[in-house]
Formats: sequence, structure tokens, C-alpha cells
Amino acid sequence: MTDAPGVPAPDQSEAADRIAAAYATDGPAIELGSVVLGGTPHPTAQVRVPLAMLNRHGLIAGATGTGKTKTLQLIAEQLSAAGVPVVLADLKGDLAGLVRPGEAGDRVTRRATDTGDPWAPTGFPVEFLALGGLGTGVPVRATITDFGPVLLSKVLDLNDTQESSLGLVFHYADEAGLPLLDLKDLRAVLTWLTSDEGKADLRGLGGLSPATAGVILRELIALEDLGGDVFFGEPAWEPADLLRQASDGRGVISAVELGAVQDRPALFSTFLMWLLAELFEELPEVGDLDRPKLVFFLDEAHLLFTGASKDFLEAVTQTVRLIRSKGVGVFFVTQNPTDVPSSVLGQLGNRVQHALRTFTPEDADALRKTVRTFPKSTDYDLGELLPALGTGEAAVTVLSERGAPTPVAWTMLRAPRSWMGTVEEPVRSGIVAASPLQARYGTSIDRESAYERLAAKLAPEPEPEPETREPAPRAERTPSRRRSREPEAAEGGVVGAVLGSSAFKSFARSAASALGREISRGIFGTRRRR
Repeated sequence: MTDAPGVPAPDQSEAADRIAAAYATDGPAIELGSVVLGGTPHPTAQVRVPLAMLNRHGLIAGATGTGKTKTLQLIAEQLSAAGVPVVLADLKGDLAGLVRPGEAGDRVTRRATDTGDPWAPTGFPVEFLALGGLGTGVPVRATITDFGPVLLSKVLDLNDTQESSLGLVFHYADEAGLPLLDLKDLRAVLTWLTSDEGKADLRGLGGLSPATAGVILRELIALEDLGGDVFFGEPAWEPADLLRQASDGRGVISAVELGAVQDRPALFSTFLMWLLAELFEELPEVGDLDRPKLVFFLDEAHLLFTGASKDFLEAVTQTVRLIRSKGVGVFFVTQNPTDVPSSVLGQLGNRVQHALRTFTPEDADALRKTVRTFPKSTDYDLGELLPALGTGEAAVTVLSERGAPTPVAWTMLRAPRSWMGTVEEPVRSGIVAASPLQARYGTSIDRESAYERLAAKLAPEPEPEPETREPAPRAERTPSRRRSREPEAAEGGVVGAVLGSSAFKSFARSAASALGREISRGIFGTRRRR
């Protein structure tokens, strides 16, 4: 039975019930909406995704203005209500309304009737975060060492050769005990390696040429000039702070505000991937759970893959494939499924496809490719359905409780129960000020690191004090003279000088530091914490 959009078909109720039967669950589920046939919604035929299947990852796609953000909001609300923490990107401030109950109106009432939803206005626990503190939110920062060379290369738009060379610079800093906490630290190391004093160390890195080091250094300076330095530093974000529940047991929704960094898409998309990579490295294996430990929404996903290196794409693919066993679900949110590489798209078992527009030949090609990624349907002509979907409607297929794809369901999606829009700045500011995380992350810290150590190394030697007939007793010697002689006792060039310095010894004793020769790195080259 083929059912073109808007054309009534016989026995629609029977067909709707048959489709809905494939979405029936024994355990808890996220309610998406009702089956639509012939343009008519069937409120008793419900479309849902099992909560236990949300760590199988998913895709929310569709053209601008088709309802992707509201779908994300709808799913995030129900995850929070089920006690599952959520991380999402808020590019335009639209998702801040999650914190406030929605308001009933004719459109909401009509949608609730069509979808069989006992709608009630509800607000949810939201933690507002802001990358580097740009915007209203608890600042999220990473040290350069934690961020790693693969992700940083994506931010700097380096090619494969330059990315490999940056990896050598990180290796040098790790081995030399030069902590890379912010951009000026990495600039200092590159400046040292390209200076007359550091050329010997550069030769020891084999694959790093002075020309490549100069290119990386120029890209770092450009990033710093654009204000990118505020994202890197301390205190570095701890991934455990994304796995929180409110006092009433609902999952906390961590909304990362991105409005202030819309002009730096590579930076914010890669930073979101870093948060996911941190979770991957830190969380233990848990296997299949009855509900995920966390669900992560990567909005504007196409930005993550544009211009990405082979190593970066492989790292994303491996992370998505393996993080499922750690209880984390990942949803990619983008305009077109073709924005996501096939190696990643093939792992996204839960699909909510909003309308696709076919204004250009390229759009038509994307539509044909998208149709081929869905299970074959005897109920809908997807080539006709996808361009004709209305706002708040989608073609849905998910994984059933036994892990099999469900048949495609033209779905009228439920309305979110929270406010569908932004909230006033004083409300956001008050929530941020009251956050228990503000005291921990609100104030940046600038500890001694590679910049200070290499600056001291390049500083001129102090003038020797004139000799006296009766040298001062040892107890009266100034601390500065004791420090100036310590590097002379060290061996091995700059590496020996740094490792032998009192500053390094003091740093190594610091409980806050896990840097030094014992650094190990994960899939993205991010530092594995100890």
C-alpha cells in the first residue's frame, strides 16, 4: 500500500496500528509522536524509541526551519525526566527555554490532541555553560595538553603533514616536562624550537622542519588574535561534571552556549568533540544498560567534518563506535544526512528526518541518497514524502528493543513541554551565579608552565657578584644565587636544564599536576588523566 502525502488511503487506522506495533516497548521509552497516514495523524498509534537503545546513537536532520531544535528539546526533556543527564549545544539561545515551563496555546493544544499527548507545562534542571566564559555560563576550558594535537590541528586547519608535526611538538613538551596549559605555552615551545638556542632540540625531532614549525606558530598567533586564547587554560573542565542529577533525581541538562562563538565554527564544534573524547577516555566500560548514563547532542555536525583530516575522521568514527559500551549515546544534528561521513552514519540507528528541500540539483542528489539510507517502506514513497513534510513532522526509524530497525513512520512530533524560546539574561545570570560549578570554574588560573620556564631559559644570565675576601656564610647566600647555579649542574641542553630546575621540581610536587614524562594519550591525542 503506497500512500502519497495528503492522499487518504483505505484502512488507515489498521495500517497505523501495524506501524505503531513495531514501536511498542516493554521498558521505558522516549515518546516522539503519532503515526501519520494520508496526512492524517492517528493519536492512538504511538512512535517511540526505547530508552535502552539511545546509546546506539542517532541523527536529527532536516532543512532550516523544519523543527530540528524542537525535536532535540523534546528528547532532552524526556531524558532528563528519566534521570539521564544531557549535553547539548545552544547555538542561537533557543534551548535556554528548557529551564522554564511552556505555555499552553491553540497550536500546542491542537498538537497535543493530534499526538495523544497529555501535555503539561514543565521546566527542567539546566546548567548553562560557556566556552571560555564567552557568554552567560560557567566557563568551560581545556589545557592545551589535555586538548591534544589532533583536535588542535582541526581548530588550526592544519593539513596532515602539519598535524603530524604538531604531534611531535606535543611529544617534545611531554618528554621535556614543559606543561602546555594555554596558547602562549605552545607558542613559547615553538618559538624555542625555531630559535638559535633551541635548534639542537628541533633537529632531534626529525620530522619537524623549521618551515612547518613556523606555519603552526603563525596559525597559533592568528587564533590568539581572534580571541581563541580564552578557551585554553585552567581550571580545566572535568568530564564527571556532565554526569549530574538534580536533587529530585532528574538528569541535569548541560546547555553549552555558543552564540558568542558563532564566527568560529571549527573551534566550537571541535571543543564539543573534545568533551565527548574526555568522556570516552574517563568512563568505564559498562556494557548495555536499561538507560544511558548520558546522551550527547552534537549540533551543526557538518562543521565537525568539514576539512577534517583522515586521522580526525578515524578518531571520531572509533569514538562513536566504542563509546556505546560506556553508556553514552551520541546524536548528530545537521541539515542533511550526507553531511555525516558514511563510517559514522552507519552507526546511527535512531533517525528523525525532517523535511529536505530540493531547490538545487545537489539537493535532489542528497534526497536520493537519503532515501537509500532508510529501510524500504510499503507505506510511504519517501522520495515524495521527505520534501513534503510539514514543520514538526518527520520520517522516523529507530532500533526496537531487540535491536532491529523499525519500519519508517511518518510522525507528527509532540510539542516540547518547556518554553520554546530564549529566556531573559537576568534569569540565566541568576542560574549561573547559583551553580555549584561556578566556584570551581568561574575564575581562571595562570600557573607556571612552559612559557615561564622557557622565558627564564632565554633570559640573560645574571651578572656574577664581585668576590670578597671573606665569602658570606652558606646560610646567608641569596636564593637567587642558589637558583642560578642549579641549571649549571643539570645535563642535556634545555631538557636537562628544565628538568633540573627548582621550578620544575616544585611543579612536579604539585598534586594538581599530572604532567611530565608519564603522559599517555588517547584516540584524539588527548591526555589520559591519572
